[in-house]
Amino acid sequence: MTIIYDLNKELGLHEQSLAPYATRSSESRGRILDEGECETRSEFQRDRDRIIHSKAFRRLEYKTQVFINHEGDLYRTRLTHSIEVAQIARSISRALGLNEDLTEAIALAHDLGHTAFGHAGQDALNTCMRDYGGFEHNLQSLRVVDTLEEKYANFDGLNLTFETREGILKHCSLKNARNMGAVGERFIQRTQPGLEAQLTNIADEIAYNNHDVDDGLRSGLITIEQLRQVEIFEHQYEQVVAHHPNLHPKRQSNEVIRRIINQLIKDLLHTTSSNLSKNNISSAADVKAMKTPLAAFSLDIKAKNAALKSFLYKNLYQHERVQEMSASAQKVITELFETFFNQPERLPEKHLYLAQRMLKKEGDYGLARVVADYIAGMTDRYALSQHQQLKID
Repeated sequence: MTIIYDLNKELGLHEQSLAPYATRSSESRGRILDEGECETRSEFQRDRDRIIHSKAFRRLEYKTQVFINHEGDLYRTRLTHSIEVAQIARSISRALGLNEDLTEAIALAHDLGHTAFGHAGQDALNTCMRDYGGFEHNLQSLRVVDTLEEKYANFDGLNLTFETREGILKHCSLKNARNMGAVGERFIQRTQPGLEAQLTNIADEIAYNNHDVDDGLRSGLITIEQLRQVEIFEHQYEQVVAHHPNLHPKRQSNEVIRRIINQLIKDLLHTTSSNLSKNNISSAADVKAMKTPLAAFSLDIKAKNAALKSFLYKNLYQHERVQEMSASAQKVITELFETFFNQPERLPEKHLYLAQRMLKKEGDYGLARVVADYIAGMTDRYALSQHQQLKID
């Protein structure tokens, strides 16, 4: 007996189970190039799958979160971070009756435009590009999925849905928004993206704050004693010690971090649900019409989470060892840019062709963007390898 799967019926039943304010695949604003419907997947599932199979996603495995890739095998990378964000975001999305497929697609794509060496690499590349439009990893993520991926015969990029692209673009200046078409409209009108995008943005913060605590402790650059000065950590630490007084310190810190994440998620769910109720939100359109986000922490937890973030900035990101790594990374990125910009013939053949074409079309501005695209796509180890080769030649 042959069983014929009725996708439209299945999608219809799934969408009926969503909350009224969820984003529905059937109501998507579509793709830049219409491709027709897929026989086996919803539009947001297709987006997620395209992101996972992209070259940019694979490269995240060897891109820095805080610690440069060769510092150790157990530290977070952009890839593991993106997976952790997706897990947190999907859990929240399911609890609120939102579209998990859209949530996951946004989460997995949010860092595709990040350079090697984390924020140090981004800052260096932005400095190099200051006379040519600057560089910002959030805009670059959208550029990756709209233009730079080369996987399909009929179009450049991944041709994702409007809703996924809107979620990837978390922030944008008015100047840039005016040149970005429909996806930039909300920054001009000062409205909001869907709840799936709003929650993914906060899930990103929950993930990197708490997992940077874990990596910081693992590295020895911060200590439990220091972290106990942070209220949200100290509260959970006392609870763990009271219930598990004989735990090994590593398991102890793991349990504290797990509890903090749980506390943040519960508060986010409660506060967001309350905001939806207070504002009488009954549709996805209502969500987008708001002038401020509906997804949020309570004021108390927002302040406590900000204190943890401030602690990490002062004690981890500004730590002498991290600053030394950052300075070295910035030197690599800067020298790569200067070399390729001043000597484009040293670019690989494909990028040299693009550089020559864009130089004729847009002058130094076009050349600089091609060089920035090439460098932004590098992993930590490839950037170091390229830098070494250029020094030897």
